[in-house]
Amino acid sequence: MTNDIRTVLIGVMIGLATISHKAISQPLPVPVVPPSPENPVQPTPPTPFDSPNPEFSPPQPLSSPETWRNPRRIYTFTGHNTAVDSLFFSLDGTILISGGSRNDGKIKFWQLKTGREIDSLRAQRTSVSVLGLSPDGETLVSSGTDSAVNLWNWRTGDYIHQFRNHTSNVLSLAITPDGRTLVTGALDGIRLWDLTKQRRIYTLARFDNQTYGLAIHPDGDILASGHKFGSIKLWNLNTGQSLNQIRAHRGSVNALAFTPDGQTLVSGSYDRTIKVWNLRTGQLAQTLSGHTGRVWALAINPDGETLASASRDGVRLWNLRTGELLALLTAHEDWVHSVAFSPDGTLLATGGFDRQIMVWQIPLVSGEELAQRSQ
Repeated sequence: MTNDIRTVLIGVMIGLATISHKAISQPLPVPVVPPSPENPVQPTPPTPFDSPNPEFSPPQPLSSPETWRNPRRIYTFTGHNTAVDSLFFSLDGTILISGGSRNDGKIKFWQLKTGREIDSLRAQRTSVSVLGLSPDGETLVSSGTDSAVNLWNWRTGDYIHQFRNHTSNVLSLAITPDGRTLVTGALDGIRLWDLTKQRRIYTLARFDNQTYGLAIHPDGDILASGHKFGSIKLWNLNTGQSLNQIRAHRGSVNALAFTPDGQTLVSGSYDRTIKVWNLRTGQLAQTLSGHTGRVWALAINPDGETLASASRDGVRLWNLRTGELLALLTAHEDWVHSVAFSPDGTLLATGGFDRQIMVWQIPLVSGEELAQRSQ
């Protein structure tokens, strides 16, 4: 992280923020390894099929806000028994992973080449509220309302380990870019876990920090957490020191995301607004309004300029630089709970309370158009 960005992050929003400093709790003993989840289903590794779906187009480069004005729906997946609470793409963008909500507790694997469900496993006793994949693509992490944090081998589908320290719903998770540290946020605070040694590192915040959203800066040393009463907190992950507290929203901060360049933080809230924070200047850059319900989830495209937000009225696509609304996707029949962009930025997955998963793709463009955009 450059010195100027680090300085701004540490002092960000001083004019708007109430600064607090809290000592972290002491490292805790290694917990006893609990038994594996009830009746885990061991899936076979995802394998390719020979019959591609004609609606699916090969990935295209140069995703940009303009390409998301008229996305086309290429798939509608059904299979979960309840709402789809979480979505994630594999690192190569060929597999979509989804997590079911209340009393579903399943992770499903969808192959995008064919549009087929290729595996399913019972991951949690209740819901799979959050999913994450380690940067090396080896470890899949799931958690939910049963408070258990489960680790799975992505390649084999084998159950690896369970972290059992939270006492309430786990609503968010994030993994550091080096893949060593997992951060989980719940109604009883924030925990840090060592993924290599499979042990708890320390408790960052307890019950007075009911945590709804988490995001880790691309450099890996700053954590942003969103809380029940509208605040965003910045933490130094190396020391556990609380850096700043930003009075950001009038409702719970449910979703957070950093842009790939680390210069912008975006927050979504129960107050129906999205706020864009410029970390270079330390100022609120803009407020995006228009959703008619709580902002449940956010995703930033790898292009760093396109934002997807999910709410009761569907999915909105925004130009982060200008604040312009690019598109409104209203195909879901009810609340949209989850959104995710593919690693190449050309696909968007959306999951809703209607039990459906929809996959959207940017329109096909000609070679001449691609050449013009690259200039």
